[in-house]
Amino acid sequence: MTVTSDYELLRERAGLADRSARGKLLLTGAEAADFLQGQVSNDVEALTPGQGCYATFLTPKGKMRGDMRILGGEDWLWIDTEPATLAALARTVKMYSIGREVSHRDVTPERAILSLIGPAARAALETEPPPVEHGHVEGEHGLYVATDLGVDVICAAEDAGEVRAALGIDEVSEQSAECRRIESGRPRHGLDTDADTIPQEAGLNERAVSFTKGCYVGQETVARLHYRGKPNRHLRGLRLSEPAAHGDPVLLGERTLGNIGSACVSPQYGPIALALVRREASLGDTVAVGAGGALAEVVELPFGPS
Repeated sequence: MTVTSDYELLRERAGLADRSARGKLLLTGAEAADFLQGQVSNDVEALTPGQGCYATFLTPKGKMRGDMRILGGEDWLWIDTEPATLAALARTVKMYSIGREVSHRDVTPERAILSLIGPAARAALETEPPPVEHGHVEGEHGLYVATDLGVDVICAAEDAGEVRAALGIDEVSEQSAECRRIESGRPRHGLDTDADTIPQEAGLNERAVSFTKGCYVGQETVARLHYRGKPNRHLRGLRLSEPAAHGDPVLLGERTLGNIGSACVSPQYGPIALALVRREASLGDTVAVGAGGALAEVVELPFGPS
């Protein structure tokens, strides 16, 4: 199946992308939610079984160590995150939960994540998760979790092959799945955000930050910027005159404003990219990308309807 036909599958029906490489941590214990509440930016204690949230994991200065999805169960909290974030998160749990009723287990090799992406993703399941993102329900093939573009099926790794066959959804290339993510304007840590990024710069406050919960690591910087300041950078979309690569500089005149994060050639929108750029680049401005003279228009995200 070609990249274009994969893309059409994701836009018009549904395709399966294997996200099992994500790091996975399971927290249990009476104080697990209270503990995690003080470590991440969103309101974990507000979750009831079947709900979830997206959150950032910050330094004391409010810069991103990573991001994660958190799901709440009857007596457990599930976390999945970029592989590079898992080790730091597990160390934090181990160090700072001493003396508290919190247990954690790395379940990365034990669980698979099969992402069903596309408008027909839910039709493949006998039980649908709640319509709100991160809502989840137990189904025949595992835990079904609502995503922005479909449904994730979390199952035992040893059962993943059988689950794929039972779902009957064609697997698509990572390239095509990433193209849909870029179009939707969702940044990925390690590509679009890094250890110098504050959540507001990447447009994550609405999804990842609670301003009504109690204290957490990095809160002071995040709250101060939200209530009193303006970020120096913003995550923007770029519509390019030709394809770009991760790391290519973005320039306005002689000044470098940032670098390309994720980039792709969208069958629908052409060459596009995400980039954290300085606020001097306004929506509608034309900027230069790389050393080859490519031009790009700075646009709002997402690039189009999901």
